[in-house]
Amino acid sequence: MQKANQMHTSKRILVVGSGGREHALAWKLAKDGADVFVAPGNAGTARQATNLPINASDTNAILAAVTEHNIDLVVVGPEAPLVGGLVDALTAAGIRAFGPTAQAAQLEGSKIFCKDVLHTNDIPTATYRQFRSFEQARQFLEDREDEPVVIKADGLAAGKGVFVCGGRDEAIAAVEQLRCDPQFQTAASGILIEERLDGVEVSVIAITDGRTIVTLPPLQDHKAAHDGDQGPNTGGMGAFCPAPFVDDALLAEIEERILVPTIHGMRRRRTPFHGVLYAGLMLTAQGPKVLEYNVRFGDPECQALLVRLESSLVELLDAAVDCRLETLAPPRWNDGASVTVVMASEGYPGPVAKGQPIRGLEQVAALDDVAVFHAATTPASDSPDTVLASGGRVLAVTATGQSLARAKQRAYEGVKEIRWQGAWCRKDIADKGLRHQRELAASEASSAATGMPLPAEGTP
Repeated sequence: MQKANQMHTSKRILVVGSGGREHALAWKLAKDGADVFVAPGNAGTARQATNLPINASDTNAILAAVTEHNIDLVVVGPEAPLVGGLVDALTAAGIRAFGPTAQAAQLEGSKIFCKDVLHTNDIPTATYRQFRSFEQARQFLEDREDEPVVIKADGLAAGKGVFVCGGRDEAIAAVEQLRCDPQFQTAASGILIEERLDGVEVSVIAITDGRTIVTLPPLQDHKAAHDGDQGPNTGGMGAFCPAPFVDDALLAEIEERILVPTIHGMRRRRTPFHGVLYAGLMLTAQGPKVLEYNVRFGDPECQALLVRLESSLVELLDAAVDCRLETLAPPRWNDGASVTVVMASEGYPGPVAKGQPIRGLEQVAALDDVAVFHAATTPASDSPDTVLASGGRVLAVTATGQSLARAKQRAYEGVKEIRWQGAWCRKDIADKGLRHQRELAASEASSAATGMPLPAEGTP
């Protein structure tokens, strides 16, 4: 981290990562006038930036690229290189980097570490028990009452290590899946069993320099694979911004009771936190409670946020790295809303086929207020203008509008233009927000007719 109040204006920026979040970052940074490089990037980032064939976890190659390309600032997108200590290595080499250290990144890298921070600092969260073996976790479930619980693998699991279970049998099956499925072996160094919270789930993302917090507009993510929040958890099937469940008063409460105590608590642990603090929250009848922390922009939340950001992202990130956020004017956002719909390959979140050509990207590019951010794409080797699907979550179709309803309409108009074999998406992104808006309008109309006072808008 740079010395406080030192002024920098980054002209050449390296974004580390290859997903939709990194494409959105590169897109916005380029709009702000920066010369952007992405390592390794995808077929979409190649249209706004210079892709470098470097793995996001190859620290030595990234250090060399910074020197070769005269990079002013490195923005680390994914969680794995953050937990792996990329920011530590960059900082030690005198390179300005946006993101937390490896120790601070344990807020996401270890759910047990996160729970300890929450408990130590009296930050509201679900009650929980932690276990170091599958046998202990299974025995606990067999001995307790048959109640809904949440099972979490301790380490990183690409958004798939959380199981929301309706009862004992589902919970035991989740523990067995963690034990047997190779994708969870590195994540399941420990297991958490939590009470299942009821309420409305929202995401609140903040940028911090360790002293000052800049809170961004609230969002709602859609983690379940299928409509109606059915099916397995994924890395995220869509998002919308702002989330109407969170009014200004509730956002201030979240800052006071959750975000600020977390930053202060991390500093007291001598693991000061700088970068993006992403709070996944449940708005319960007892108030907001933390479900989890991430230590980077969400994907697809980043896409839904950045299309609404009118002020400079370069200035915001520079101020965070230079520890001078308190001197920066608040970010400016457009007055409307945004909706992001993720288009995925057949089989996701399980194994998927790769290499199918994607059609319709040119047609979407001609639509007003619609942007397509690439997540798992690659150019065809024999035809660079042909884009191929190369993973599970392939594209994030993102639209803005004067209203949430209009933004949703525009996003799905974009989706309809795009095709590849096996492509699919959820059809109900933002519906919960629209329903809440209708209910609130009906409540206001009823209150106006009867003269009864309204509850606070953020009350779930």
